Amino acid sequence: MNKVAIIGGGAAGLMAALTAARAGADVTIYEHNKSVGKKILASGNGRCNIINTTACRDDYFGADPGFSAYALQQMPFKTFEKFCQTIGLLLDIKDDGRCYPLSNEAKSVVLAFQTAVKEAGVKIVSEKRVSGIAKEGKQFIIESDQEKAAYDKVLIATGSEAAPQLGATGDGYDFAKTFGHEIEPPYPSLVQLHLDSTIHHKMAGVKTLAEVTLYLNGRPEEKVQGDILFTRYGISGLAILDVSQKASLALMEYQHVAVGINLLPRFNRQALGTLIEKLTVAVPNHPLETALTGILSIKVVPHLLQSARIRPDIPASQLTTKEIKKLSHLIQDWRFDIIDTHGFKHAEVSGGGVSTAQIDNKTMESKLVEGLYFAGEVIDIVGRRGGYNFNFAWASGMIAGKEMART
Repeated sequence: MNKVAIIGGGAAGLMAALTAARAGADVTIYEHNKSVGKKILASGNGRCNIINTTACRDDYFGADPGFSAYALQQMPFKTFEKFCQTIGLLLDIKDDGRCYPLSNEAKSVVLAFQTAVKEAGVKIVSEKRVSGIAKEGKQFIIESDQEKAAYDKVLIATGSEAAPQLGATGDGYDFAKTFGHEIEPPYPSLVQLHLDSTIHHKMAGVKTLAEVTLYLNGRPEEKVQGDILFTRYGISGLAILDVSQKASLALMEYQHVAVGINLLPRFNRQALGTLIEKLTVAVPNHPLETALTGILSIKVVPHLLQSARIRPDIPASQLTTKEIKKLSHLIQDWRFDIIDTHGFKHAEVSGGGVSTAQIDNKTMESKLVEGLYFAGEVIDIVGRRGGYNFNFAWASGMIAGKEMART
């Protein structure tokens, strides 16, 4: 029977612990928080978008996104669904592929795992931070709070630096480096963005459905639709989170990053021009600023006109054909430079991490140190929004758990 230590009681760690214990291993989880699954509890606004039925290699980023493919193949959705049934967890499957616990509460997920690992005989050492991992002969020595214990195999599933208020740390990177592993620089992902602008804070609170185009060095890189929210620091919303991975990585690489916002994606450029023209005919004597509030937020219009260099107080009837074209273009591609992200504290996940070049993707074992494994977000794999990061955490945890139980 292998004696296994798992550092980190998040999604990957819990899955690995349960898989290994069910396969006969003697498993101990080290979790420095008061209890396991703290980040799971906060996911999906407390609902836990637990997985996505459509996950594939194209939904992931990193130095080698293809590293994720084998794990995803080993745990397709039907396999995960059957696993959930073994721990008493039923799923609510949405039309877009997202899945939530049927209870619609993340607490259900954590409770199901807590109960299952306890039944499987897993020991949980909580509120003790691992201060060091060393290998002596064929065994690993785990040190925590001046106590030492020996194990045959170790899994590092510590997650990333995202959401430090939930106990996230970069400890896993430090442990990996002590064994010679390289770390791809971490960066916040699924995170809000800071704008280089003098007007965004004046529109704080404005939320609307928009189309967002990410520009890197002036070239369009990605286009998504979803809600956006202007804030005092910049911009947020689901569409912004969707482009934030590429934006954050580009900022770290000192590229020029900008977003183009289409405030009225329902219309093509010509139809929008016709709409504005009809509006000026309908209320010819209204100040232009007032007339445009018929199609755009009252907090947005004055700043849009300022950007277009069109006087807000002229009668609507005085808007020229040239100005209508200019205004239509700006409404559908209002550019803002991005200068920063809102940081790890507000990020849902992190990109970067332990280099996949030094991990066997079929076992999750280190290629440098026999008996050392990695799973989940500590690895240089980050997914899109919508449950994809959980997909990889569950799948990589399952593979690592199986392998660590092998004698």
